[in-house]
Amino acid sequence: MKTLYEKKVVKFGGSSLASAEQFVKSANIIKAESVRRYVVPSAPGKRFDGDTKVTDLLINCYNQSVSSGDWEATFDKIEERYNDIIKGLGLTTDLSGEYAIIRKALAEGTTLDYTASRGEYLNGLILADYIGYEFVDAAEVIFFDENGKFDASYTNTVMAQRLSGKRNAVIPGFYGSNPDGTIKTFSRGGSDITGAIVARAVMADIYENWTDVSGFLMCDPRIVDNPRPISIITYRELRELSYMGASVLHEDSIFPVKIASIPINIRNTNRPEDAGTFIVTSTDGYKTDDIITGIAGKKGFSVIRIEKDMMNSEPGVGMRVLKVFADLNINFEHIPSGIDTMCVVVNTDDVKGREYDIASSIQKSVNPDHIHIDNNMGLVAVVGRNMAGQPGTAARVFSALARKDINIRMIDQGSSELNIIIGVDESSFTRAIKAIYKEFCN
Repeated sequence: MKTLYEKKVVKFGGSSLASAEQFVKSANIIKAESVRRYVVPSAPGKRFDGDTKVTDLLINCYNQSVSSGDWEATFDKIEERYNDIIKGLGLTTDLSGEYAIIRKALAEGTTLDYTASRGEYLNGLILADYIGYEFVDAAEVIFFDENGKFDASYTNTVMAQRLSGKRNAVIPGFYGSNPDGTIKTFSRGGSDITGAIVARAVMADIYENWTDVSGFLMCDPRIVDNPRPISIITYRELRELSYMGASVLHEDSIFPVKIASIPINIRNTNRPEDAGTFIVTSTDGYKTDDIITGIAGKKGFSVIRIEKDMMNSEPGVGMRVLKVFADLNINFEHIPSGIDTMCVVVNTDDVKGREYDIASSIQKSVNPDHIHIDNNMGLVAVVGRNMAGQPGTAARVFSALARKDINIRMIDQGSSELNIIIGVDESSFTRAIKAIYKEFCN
């Protein structure tokens, strides 16, 4: 793995910029390496338990402005947050003009996207002043099309041109602009996406994402005490774990840097000495004895089990079953099957109250012998690039569950052998994750 870098893009999350004290930590990290040339800040997050994120305060302002009209007291709190940061940093930055512009917009009627985006915008102005970097408004370099979809190609062209002549810059996260110039935001947590967009545009050697955890853990620490950290993970493994509930990084932020084969390094602002987790395209040159990379899971699934004699010899059965779900606008998660059976795994919330419609439609479409709908299932994903070609991995998973008297309701393994997904009763969900972790990691 490359260890000498010439150009880094660094993104700092809300907890890393929640107060003047956290600003100082982040600035020290930036200044520790001159190659940290482009910085993407989030809005100030929570300073302590019970505190409110600035973005949430801004959203409250907007909601109050369109309902009661009594939003000014909330905005006073926002001003106070930023003024406390400015004072704590010993800056002379004057944001009074910016506050006035936002207040005027709220008073005259503005959009939720504009209001919510001002958290990153104001924080970017302060950070740029504090570290002496040039400020580049994201609205001038990140673009959405007329349908509200992110325009990756145009953004990459404009961003690359704009930053090519700048040694250092601060680009606030979370937002860009529509064709008419109005502000458009990504989904919450979208500063991760901005960081990846900037990294691709400047062809960074690495994208550092600074947050309040030292990278990914092998499983949820709320389930397993002190799980081992993951030192390196591929984009594909991350996608599998993120899909099943593991969350440190905004999932959409993977794609811009994956296209350019730029590694991501998840780091801890409060523990900068920790190496964190590297997310890479390929682990060539990196060896590990770990068979699995991580374990993740989610509850709240249902299984529609369809049984029909000689199903395997009847062309088009699977297609007709899936068309039923498509017509009902229900996404499926997995489709394990046998010779005379087909199971469709879906989110319980999507089928709740619609069981009769689903069963009736399947009956009309394929005339099965039996249809069963079972709820209260949790899915556990065991993910690892080293599972491929490793004899006995699945057997170890199943044996670990059997020793804890956990019944397996569903088994699904991808063709790439990158993951094994097991369905268990929700009552056994936590015990299943603990049992698998103990089998492979203790």
